[in-house]
Amino acid sequence: MPDQLNGSASSPDPFIVMCAPNGARRTHKDHPALPISPAELANCAAEVMAAGASILHLHVRDEHGQHSLDVDHYRRAIDAVTDKVSDGLIIQVTTEAVGRYSRSDQMTMVKTLRPEAVSLALRELMPDGSDPTETQDFFGWMYNHDICPQIILYDEVDYQRYQLLQNQGVFGSTSNFLLFVVKKQQPEREGESFSATAFGQFPPKTSDPWAACCFGKQEHYLAALCAQNGGHVRVGFENNIWRKDGTLVANNAELVKTACEAAQQANRKIATADDARRLLSCAPKAMIEQNKSSV
Repeated sequence: MPDQLNGSASSPDPFIVMCAPNGARRTHKDHPALPISPAELANCAAEVMAAGASILHLHVRDEHGQHSLDVDHYRRAIDAVTDKVSDGLIIQVTTEAVGRYSRSDQMTMVKTLRPEAVSLALRELMPDGSDPTETQDFFGWMYNHDICPQIILYDEVDYQRYQLLQNQGVFGSTSNFLLFVVKKQQPEREGESFSATAFGQFPPKTSDPWAACCFGKQEHYLAALCAQNGGHVRVGFENNIWRKDGTLVANNAELVKTACEAAQQANRKIATADDARRLLSCAPKAMIEQNKSSV
């Protein structure tokens, strides 16, 4: 992966809007438009792509509606989405544990599924006391199979640990796509500063490409902040189902559209999936399929 992927405020990269349309916990009781089934996810994918999203952050559920890392569930959902949008979205699967899955379960799922992209929480993949060699081997395997990882960081401790491990070469790359999950203090009025209390400095000063997400209607302010500071954003029902005024949004596409409007106000071009693949060194879908069939 290239050494420098992140744009600066003076010459920013196209703005990547990731959409996390469902998450692990919410149901139709929270919002009737929450997509759960493969068909619902496929229809949602088409809507958010049309609204400006370039990456779909995908969770799947089991027969009881519970969060799952089952490969067959993932394949059915990915097939449905791909049939609907072709390669117009990067499909990023999650390895989120939700208290049900071990780090071994997470790595096994990725190696079996071989997705185009995957998100990995540092504290779940490498809990304290875990062997860094195993993680280093896993990242090396992903790069060799053209799988684009995103490392999720929840606070300053995570970020400092990531930097230490990165300097030690654990991730096998000079640059990684980071997602900062910010603990927020919502501004009461437009234009007031956004406070990300979990991190010592936010937006981060990093040469890594980065995105951020947060919970609740604060995400609208966060999208603007990321757009103004060379970052990217993740929005969607996993984190937020509200407009700024506290009313329910119609669907995930509305959240994507709002984030894109914030980027346009910051003079950021909206990234297509191909832009995102170039910026993040993700392989084209055809290469992923070739790698699957050759192993």
